[in-house]
Amino acid sequence: MGRENSNRTRIIGLRLTPEEYVKIERKWKASSCRKLSDYARRKLFDKPMVSTYRNQSVDDFMAEIVLLRAELNHIGNNFNQAVKRLNTLNQITEFRSWLIAYEVEKKTLINKVDEIKKHVQKIAESWLQ
Repeated sequence: MGRENSNRTRIIGLRLTPEEYVKIERKWKASSCRKLSDYARRKLFDKPMVSTYRNQSVDDFMAEIVLLRAELNHIGNNFNQAVKRLNTLNQITEFRSWLIAYEVEKKTLINKVDEIKKHVQKIAESWLQ
């Protein structure tokens, strides 16, 4: 697909009325095409196109999960670094500061897990309706 796009050097300008654009946009969003230009090319050249119903709640859920996953990865990395640091501690004062930092990270992790649970519950409730 990337190779196909590199040969596209010609541009076609097209003017539409607001009503025409709304109609095309509605059909494009009902298709599996991610970009309007891809949708237009497929229509113009009579290429096969899958018209599907995109579930907005699933799209929103996936966006939230991606963000939460990134945050959880950061928290996990911080936790791993803290555990490695614990293994190298020699003095009691360093151990105390690590415990304080650990408690903060633990609370953050628990809050994020609770947030994930709430989002999953919200999606589950919307699917069951």
